[in-house]
Amino acid sequence: MGRVAVVTGGTRGIGAAISKALKEAGCTVAASYAGNDEAAEAFKQDTGIAVYKWDVGSFDACAAGLAQVAAELGAVDILVNNAGITRDGMFHRMTPEQWNAVINTNLNSLFNMCRPVIEGMRARKFGRIINISSINGQKGQMGQANYSAAKAGEIGFTKALAQENARAGITVNAICPGYINTEMVQAVPKEVLEKSILPLIPVGRLGEPEDIARCVVFLASDAASFITGSTLTANGGQIMV
Repeated sequence: MGRVAVVTGGTRGIGAAISKALKEAGCTVAASYAGNDEAAEAFKQDTGIAVYKWDVGSFDACAAGLAQVAAELGAVDILVNNAGITRDGMFHRMTPEQWNAVINTNLNSLFNMCRPVIEGMRARKFGRIINISSINGQKGQMGQANYSAAKAGEIGFTKALAQENARAGITVNAICPGYINTEMVQAVPKEVLEKSILPLIPVGRLGEPEDIARCVVFLASDAASFITGSTLTANGGQIMV
């Protein structure tokens, strides 16, 4: 591709797979992370991908981080908003801190990351913005009112931003992963996984981070230039929309 790509939450799990896949596709990749310095350094040593530490919930931190990436690697052509957290709890017990933390990191971060790069993309008449939403943003999930609201908000944001920037050569799309074989899912008890989760997935298995990474590489490519405002559902058939 020969483009500069930024992947938030790009050093672990799905984000790490995305970062590596974009590099393999020919991109110069910057992987941002929030706090796990040890994992980020190991990822950097293993892949040779540049890593940058900033809080996606802070506009000023995002603007500064993206400016550093542009200065060191070049103007950002591809932005993958993957960073996200969970603070689960039934809504009648949920605290304002749980709600605000998830909304800020998972949803407000889209403004914080997109706003500093959108004008440059418009001026260059090229951009790819890919937002990693979730199956739970499509169907909701008990105990995740905060997370489901944020992930549904990502889909609405995607559609609006796509309409505003289509004629400027910028595509904006969302991907909604289902259950992916990451650390978070691996922490689910085996019995729960086998009896309550896998039977709901028609293909009969968890997704792998690479399944999502391949979707990102396609949407970031020139081959996907006619696709914008779309939601790509990658969940093994768990829900079909």
